Amino acid sequence: MLWANRRWLDELDADAIGAPWMRQIADADVAATQAAWRTGNEDFTTSATLIDRSGLPRRLQMTLHRDDAGRWIGMAADDAARQRAETAHDAARAELDVLTNAMPQMVWATRPDGHHEFYNAQWYRFTGVAEGSTDGEGWSDMFHVDDRERAWARWQHSLATGDPYEIEYRLRHRSGNYRWVLGRALPVRNDDGSIRRWIGTCTDIDSARRAAEQNEILSRELSHRIKNIFAVISGLVRMSARRMPEVRGFADDLAGRIGALGAAHDLARPHSERSRPSVGEATLHTILRELLAPYAAGQWQVTGDDVAIDDRGATPIALVFHELATNAAKYGALSVPDGTLTLQTKVVDDAVSIEWHERGGPPVGAAPDTTGFGTRLAQLSIEQQLGGTIERDWRREGLIVRIGVARGALVRD
Repeated sequence: MLWANRRWLDELDADAIGAPWMRQIADADVAATQAAWRTGNEDFTTSATLIDRSGLPRRLQMTLHRDDAGRWIGMAADDAARQRAETAHDAARAELDVLTNAMPQMVWATRPDGHHEFYNAQWYRFTGVAEGSTDGEGWSDMFHVDDRERAWARWQHSLATGDPYEIEYRLRHRSGNYRWVLGRALPVRNDDGSIRRWIGTCTDIDSARRAAEQNEILSRELSHRIKNIFAVISGLVRMSARRMPEVRGFADDLAGRIGALGAAHDLARPHSERSRPSVGEATLHTILRELLAPYAAGQWQVTGDDVAIDDRGATPIALVFHELATNAAKYGALSVPDGTLTLQTKVVDDAVSIEWHERGGPPVGAAPDTTGFGTRLAQLSIEQQLGGTIERDWRREGLIVRIGVARGALVRD
């Protein structure tokens, strides 16, 4: 030993200078250490037990390097912390293996750059491939050819941004068929926010997806039949009215209400990604504009806040505003070319207010003394079905109707 730092001298051997450096190594490790040291001029690292100055054994990891002058430069570090870390890592990995293999999902992990390095047993059971054959980029061959580009683009986006990864794609099953799975992954970050690795899952959703497609077919068929029922009922009403001219006005009103219900049903029924583009999103404004579409476009407008609506709220809303529009066309602002109608909606927290304001129509007299069918229908629809309020202001320049409902009353969920 030519030189030793103070810690070596204080903790291991105060008389180390000039003595063989291996004299503190426990007898059981001397031969192995000598063999490692004498392999040549290459650097080497080894672990050995050394006896400290108090006579206690200490496990140290030693790294030796030979410089250009032929001297060996060595460093010894306490190996206990490393052994504890390795033991904890092995235990954690064993627990992870048990946990992931017990899960019904396929579980995988990648490095920060996306290199796949771990799959649980469910992955190999589902795909039927040899263990390790899908490491690295080999996993991409498992995708259906029509889904590869889309899945790869989404994965690259997540790797570049750290955004969660979620996508549906078809994965090759051990049977040779492709099944739909839901792929998800989240980054595991270090204390400084950098990504240490990605942990992902693949969930077999093939049966659920096919069931949803079947339900969509049934839903479209049911909706088509309901629309046919509306059409048949409307036709029966009009046909009956031709035989009874005295009820023609009533029949026309009833047929109009049935038509309004049919339109509302088509807009607000549950839609799939396939059927929604043909009707647009079901909202309050969509329903109101559909009901007012038969009237001159320049005479009415719908403005303000819009909210979602489904078949729960669409039916009573359609009945009320069809009734108001019909009366406006007969007696109010829509009955003359210069009349105008404004529908203003406003949303505050969970409250939705709708104001119907007619202007420029025939002068309005006092409020009617009797309650007609339309008034009773409006009260039934707004107050009882939706739990809201409805008020009428019979101004001379035009009728104003104010309706208030809870936002949650317009949708089922």
